[in-house]
Amino acid sequence: MAGKIAAAPAAKTILRRQIIAARDALPLATRDKCAAAITAQVLALDAYRSATCVLSYMSFGSEFDTAAFNADALSNGKQLCLPRVDRSARRLDLHIVGNLASDLESGVWGIREPREDRLRADVTAIEFILLPGVAFTSRCERLGYGGGFYDRLIPGFARRPALVAAAFGVQICETVPLDANDQRVDVVVTENLFYCNCG
Repeated sequence: MAGKIAAAPAAKTILRRQIIAARDALPLATRDKCAAAITAQVLALDAYRSATCVLSYMSFGSEFDTAAFNADALSNGKQLCLPRVDRSARRLDLHIVGNLASDLESGVWGIREPREDRLRADVTAIEFILLPGVAFTSRCERLGYGGGFYDRLIPGFARRPALVAAAFGVQICETVPLDANDQRVDVVVTENLFYCNCG
């Protein structure tokens, strides 16, 4: 990512609005059908199947629905970690969740997140990360929501986990405006295609 020219914030904002609008426009039945197809592909990944500790997130709005993925992780005895937003420190605190009904509460922006009293995750144990995003390219470049939380989190891993994003086809762009700190993912899975960052 060295040598990358800083992207204009306005360009990122415009693209986010366009992609979120396209995602919102997908009928609920279509999103549900696509999410089921995406989930099946993610669960079949060797990196996920071999992982004993995974970091996921709680989806909101028209995002890819992570419910089935999170439930599978717990039912298969994996340690499931979810992020809690610390707005003042501009970071994600990672907590272990054992029960998706009782261990969560409404958090920042109305997104469900672990209660603060849940055990902190050992980040060195995390082997697989399913992370959100707004837009992606076929080269696995990622445009997030603008908070930079994951772009700050990922470089902090001494041993980089597998980074996987699940997205609908309408979220794949030819290019996205990027900065030097923007992190690529290893794999982007859509309902029809599978993109791998092999570079």
